[in-house]
Amino acid sequence: MKKLFSLSLAAVMAVGVVPVAHAEPGGCIKYGAAGAVGGHVANHHGVLGAMGGCVTGMYVRHRYRKESRAKAALYDKEHPGAKGTYAEKATAYDVEHSTQPGTMNPSNSAPQNNGPAPQGQPAPDATHM
Repeated sequence: MKKLFSLSLAAVMAVGVVPVAHAEPGGCIKYGAAGAVGGHVANHHGVLGAMGGCVTGMYVRHRYRKESRAKAALYDKEHPGAKGTYAEKATAYDVEHSTQPGTMNPSNSAPQNNGPAPQGQPAPDATHM
């Protein structure tokens, strides 16, 4: 009976992992499993750890999808009439603006000097900082 249970559990886990189409962070299963292990190690509170991990995973994925929708909206402003899902548009936005998934700002945080200073203002000088 134990062998049958182990094999069926392994089959269910293998089937659950295979159909993942695109990579999104977190999720209830991934964080829930980590929380269950952590809860089990911390005085045999596996169920409580799994529930906490599941809630955390859902929040992380919510935050990721919210940012993806924001990036897709910015992409739509730059490219009116563009077709595709919000995930595809967010990826295109990341490529065009050199951002990493999970961050809205470019990875190179150095300020860019785009031409001369506006009229009436001195040019920025790095020596007086």
